[in-house]
Amino acid sequence: MEKTKQKMNLPNKLTILRILLIPVIVIIPMFSSLSEKILFSGVSLSDLIVLIVFCIASFTDFLDGYIARKYKLVTDFGKFMDPLADKLLVFAAFIILIELNRIEGWIVMIIIAREFMVTGIRILAANNNCVIAASKLGKAKTISQMAAIIILLLNNYPFQLISIPMGLIVTYLAALLTIVSGVDYFIKNKSVIIKK
Repeated sequence: MEKTKQKMNLPNKLTILRILLIPVIVIIPMFSSLSEKILFSGVSLSDLIVLIVFCIASFTDFLDGYIARKYKLVTDFGKFMDPLADKLLVFAAFIILIELNRIEGWIVMIIIAREFMVTGIRILAANNNCVIAASKLGKAKTISQMAAIIILLLNNYPFQLISIPMGLIVTYLAALLTIVSGVDYFIKNKSVIIKK
């Protein structure tokens, strides 16, 4: 009974909320009336709604982690579902951006492949009772991906007004950090993968 109560604490409810917001991000662009209504500089009402929902979902990620650590509400459910929710959120946003022709598919494939590799290593580590902490490179990767999603959903606004392809710059930076952090993650944890 205690375990059930623990699973439904506030951080876990926020994680579930984040998962429930993911279909909203995917469904909104399907409404053509929202996509056709341009608000400013090539940014549609659909883009703006997706951006707002994405930002709310991203904020719940910060909030649930903060609350879980501060009030010692870390659960097995949270350990498993929180990173899964994060990945699904980022994947959903990038797939929408592919549909909008604002990001190249190969970049998204690099991001997805890296996350699968890291998840695999984490599972192996967990089986060996080893906890792998997030690295600074991993955090920089996440920030760059979030920034790329936000700028691309805004169709490079306001940078387009001064002819700076910031969306493209941040996207390539995110791809580079994804590769570098993935290689770094592999090297630092190769003992988990390659057992002597």
